[in-house]
Amino acid sequence: MRAYSAELYRFAYWLCRDRHAAEDLVQEACLRAWKSWPELRELAQAKAWLMTIVRNEYARSVSRRKNETSLDEMDEAQLPSIPSFEDGLETAQAVAVLPPAYREPLLLQVLGGFSCAEIAGMLGTTEGAVMTRLTRARQALRQQHIDSVKRKAAR
Repeated sequence: MRAYSAELYRFAYWLCRDRHAAEDLVQEACLRAWKSWPELRELAQAKAWLMTIVRNEYARSVSRRKNETSLDEMDEAQLPSIPSFEDGLETAQAVAVLPPAYREPLLLQVLGGFSCAEIAGMLGTTEGAVMTRLTRARQALRQQHIDSVKRKAAR
C-alpha cells in the first residue's frame, strides 16, 4: 500500500477534485484491498488492482450522492463556471469537466502509466473502446484549449 499510496491519492484527487474526498477514497480502497488481499492473484498486478478499487470506490460515492442532485437535471446555467488562472490550473480544470468515461482512461494512462490493454481490464471494456475514449478525451481537451485561447484573444 505504501508503495502506491501517492499514486492512488493522485488518481483519487483527479477523479473527485477534493482533497478530503480523495483521502477518504484511498482509505476506503485500502480497507477493501486489505480485506480482499487473498483475491490478488499476481503481485505484479497490485497497482492496477488498487487503482481499480479506487475507481470503484469513487463510483460508489457518486452513486450515493446521485440521489441528492443529478447533473442531468441541472440546466447548463446552473453549473459553476470555470475560472482561468494559469496553464496548470486550466489543464486540471479542463480534465475535471471531461465526462467520467473519458476522464478515467486518460488519468489511468497519464497518471498511472497503464497501457490500453491494462486500462481495458480495469474498466471492464475492450482495448478499442479505451483507445476511442482516449482519443475523444484528447480531442475535447484540445477543443477546450482552442476555445480558451479564443476567449483570451477576444478580451
